[in-house]
Amino acid sequence: MIPLKPIILMENYEQLLQEAYEKIKPTEECDRFEIKKIEGHIQGNKTIISNFGEIARCIRRKPEELTKFLLRELASSGEINGERLILTRKVSSKNINDKIEKYVKKYVYCPKCKKPDTELINESGKKYIRCLACGHKQEIE
Repeated sequence: MIPLKPIILMENYEQLLQEAYEKIKPTEECDRFEIKKIEGHIQGNKTIISNFGEIARCIRRKPEELTKFLLRELASSGEINGERLILTRKVSSKNINDKIEKYVKKYVYCPKCKKPDTELINESGKKYIRCLACGHKQEIE
């Protein structure tokens, strides 16, 4: 005789499902749209931003795009190392936060409706910002 497995009740299933969601939910979540302040430190001649990946996720941009902008604006070289950005010179956190805000104003907020629900797209070798809220599309440098 084959032993039968107990049937999982629907209430039990819902509880198990909720527990599974809690386990996989990220510990740090962003609000609908939030520009996180950097967390990091200076180590010798290097500036290490430890929450760089989280900042990029919160503004819904690829870390590589944000890095390219920051390196140009801060006149520095650097590299992404996991969730961290390592700059090869000392930079104040205020200066980095100001540059991130500048990036958001230029490449995240819609120029027409001012909402952050945008995406960057490449078409025919040109870069555009397209708003998912109002449909506006504009070329950017």
